[in-house]
Amino acid sequence: MMPDPFLQADKLGKGINLGNALEAPVEGQWGVTLQESYFKIIKEGGFDTVRVPIKWSSHAATEPPYTIEEAFAERIDWVIDQAQSQGLNVVINVHHYDELFDSPEAHKDRFIGIWRQIAGRYKDRPLSLYFEPLNEPHGNLSWRAWNDLLADTIAEIRMTDTRRTLIIGTSDWGGIRGLTSLSVPEEEKNAIVTFHYYDPYLYTHQGAEWGGPEVGTTGVTWPGPPDSQVTPADAAIKIDWVKRWFEDYHSLSPDKNPAGPEQVVRDFDKAAAWAKENDRPLWLGEFGAYSKSDMASRVKWTEFVRSEAEKRNIPWAYWEFAAGFGVYDRQLGNWRTELHKALIGGVTVTE
Repeated sequence: MMPDPFLQADKLGKGINLGNALEAPVEGQWGVTLQESYFKIIKEGGFDTVRVPIKWSSHAATEPPYTIEEAFAERIDWVIDQAQSQGLNVVINVHHYDELFDSPEAHKDRFIGIWRQIAGRYKDRPLSLYFEPLNEPHGNLSWRAWNDLLADTIAEIRMTDTRRTLIIGTSDWGGIRGLTSLSVPEEEKNAIVTFHYYDPYLYTHQGAEWGGPEVGTTGVTWPGPPDSQVTPADAAIKIDWVKRWFEDYHSLSPDKNPAGPEQVVRDFDKAAAWAKENDRPLWLGEFGAYSKSDMASRVKWTEFVRSEAEKRNIPWAYWEFAAGFGVYDRQLGNWRTELHKALIGGVTVTE
């Protein structure tokens, strides 16, 4: 019998991303190498699901049939085995396929060829394994191009695996705004639609070393307006939209503030309305605030976003386990208590 995607979504429950590991060009290059112990820690920490970002494109041939390196595939087998042995659901995706975002047409066949192999390798796995075709479509992979590629990729997967639940992301870097342009093939019923949430970006990504000058201002607190003014970095204030954002952040009341809780409520209402209209279950596949933010703000923001998702029966996966956004401290070997409680402590924030 075909799985009910709404039940499959419910089973995802409380999730966490195993970030900065297998989506690096080489595992460990970004500071995280997955350990067997992590899966037990995550399960005992109250989580139901692990999302595993994977850069398959660094481990597949560039010529047909685009063979995936066996040693790398076996490493993914091990990750799935470890998760499932702990009773965790597993979501595997294609992450950071940068060449596809730059040149979609040139990489279409390779992308589909990679999924042909993934589908064939895991077709007999329990349905607690989910496939997410692509993380955060963007760049030259426009929404139209993504809808076309998605349809072709789903058709390829379904030639091999007809029962696996698929998790479909939006264009526009996976954001809520991408929902309105997303087109999942009408005949594809066994699918969950995912979105990511990092708003306000100037708060959640403040001080991110990989970001541009717009995120160079630290000391941004949540919610706004702040108790005292934050002086934007010189390079940031030269960007018009950033300058306007800080003006509103400092001056507007909480209900209108770009870093206010009401903005989160409005965003999640839009997502829930889209899901109802399109009769599709949702999954909040990523959300988190970078460690350059003060912990009190991180806890408030994380708890509020988690709560708003749960109010709308949207399961979620926090970004991420144990790196720059991490809820777990690998050096000390314990959870960051307040942040962990904000996720799984059962505390509900009232509006």
